[in-house]
Amino acid sequence: MGKTYWMLVTTQENLDITRSRGFSVQGVDTKNRKKAMRMEPDDRVLYYVSDKKGFAATATVTSESFEDNERIWKHHRERETFPHRVEIDADVVLEPSAYIDGYQVGPTLEYVKKWPPHLWPHAFFGMLHIIPQRDFNFVEGELRRAGGATPEPEPEMPDTTQIGADSHADGLVDETESDRAGATRRKFSVARKSRKSSHRRRTQSTGSSF
Repeated sequence: MGKTYWMLVTTQENLDITRSRGFSVQGVDTKNRKKAMRMEPDDRVLYYVSDKKGFAATATVTSESFEDNERIWKHHRERETFPHRVEIDADVVLEPSAYIDGYQVGPTLEYVKKWPPHLWPHAFFGMLHIIPQRDFNFVEGELRRAGGATPEPEPEMPDTTQIGADSHADGLVDETESDRAGATRRKFSVARKSRKSSHRRRTQSTGSSF
């Protein structure tokens, strides 16, 4: 099996928590347990921040999935601890002011074409989504440009992954972590906004959320 490309929908608050802990672990809520259990080393993760309407970061999975109920991240359901977790390494991380605008990029993605054009934001409902490698590479390239780095696209591989539409709208994604005792936090680089970014002007949209 080849690597799987994931889009993870989170909030700025929870992304800040993950960031403060060194982007070492990512958690998934109980509603997405089956998907989370499929996450494996070398899988890639693209972060979308729902309350900022923007793509913020990418990371690489470095462990098999496991369970841990330590409460770290926030959710409107008190009982939710995002127990389905994987260890990760950050690849690209932008400051909030440099996020790639979801309203500019979202409608162009192959993944959203499973929804009617006027309902494309529904593709971002829920916490965890499998997306095509081409979509992942495109957005990661834009993230690297926004951060002032030269894009380093992955070789295109035949897409053998069956991508199912996520019809269940889950509120927010929370990133959870099993903080291994004594483990050294991984270092990561926070990219700064590039003046040359094609997405430095963010489209302001009112009355919509996803």
